[in-house]
Amino acid sequence: MTPTVFVTAPKLAPAGVDLLRAAGARVIYLPDADDVQGVRDIMAAEPVDAVISRTVALDARAIAACPTLKVVSKHGVGVSNIDVAACTARGIPVYMTPGANAQSVAELTLGLMLAAARRINWMDGELRAGRWSRAQDGLELHGRALGLVGFGQVGQRVARVCLALGMQVHAHDPALRGAGSPVDGVRLWDALDDMLPHCDVLSLHVPLNDHTRNLLDDARLARLPKGAILLNTARGEVVDESALVRTLQSGQLHAAGLDTMAVEPLPAGSPLTGLRNVVLTPHVGGSTPAALAAMASGAARNVLGWLRGEPADAAACVNAAVLARGGTAGA
Repeated sequence: MTPTVFVTAPKLAPAGVDLLRAAGARVIYLPDADDVQGVRDIMAAEPVDAVISRTVALDARAIAACPTLKVVSKHGVGVSNIDVAACTARGIPVYMTPGANAQSVAELTLGLMLAAARRINWMDGELRAGRWSRAQDGLELHGRALGLVGFGQVGQRVARVCLALGMQVHAHDPALRGAGSPVDGVRLWDALDDMLPHCDVLSLHVPLNDHTRNLLDDARLARLPKGAILLNTARGEVVDESALVRTLQSGQLHAAGLDTMAVEPLPAGSPLTGLRNVVLTPHVGGSTPAALAAMASGAARNVLGWLRGEPADAAACVNAAVLARGGTAGA
């Protein structure tokens, strides 16, 4: 059997390509990384056995158009661009690559925090424009409190560095309710609303789903201390963006560091681009060569393992109920 693997992007890191080639797979790429219709067309025209999903939507129409599809793996951990329900209805497992980009995302989170606290991006722009503008209202982070919404592998890495900076660290994660903190010195909170007033910096590390969409709205942003910083390296839709703009304009928030936005690419004229107290990056938290290699190889192992009848760890499957059905690659 020569499996056909569809990568929904123009390229895949060599670490993943090498694994697919060694397995004798035929690999198809999506020429335009944002082409939803292109995904549907390829799925309808090619005998795709497996999809390695990057950022473009893999929707129900694309899944329904491909009767040969057997397995999907996300190149990363956020599966909000994949119609998991449509896959589940077909008995198709959807895997992810947990931890593959955690260090890179954590490091960008820290970069955004420091840049937002000291307005580094704004001062850099001023100097390049020939102005000696010295922002002297920056926040010293030592002694301040960080709140983490989601306390998985990324959040735990951020916590350890912030503890070393002398910050207090709080975390809220429903998956840890009733358990001890996996990082010494971090206080766990059962209720997000109770934690927010204690957070000078709030950093988001949760997937996008029905429970987290617009999780940070006007009411919750107002619960943060005046002059707090918001960081988002999760998904843009976790924050009500209109509410965020209002709190930044009013001074309720000192600043925000955002790697993700509600609409990507960020539309021209977005109010976020006009705010000097916002640091923006184009969803690159997991886009270092090291992270891309780990995600590519992890995704390749996920799909090849399923096709060979050697499934990956069920903990990496977001719809693990399909595994209990006893399906196989040829089912």
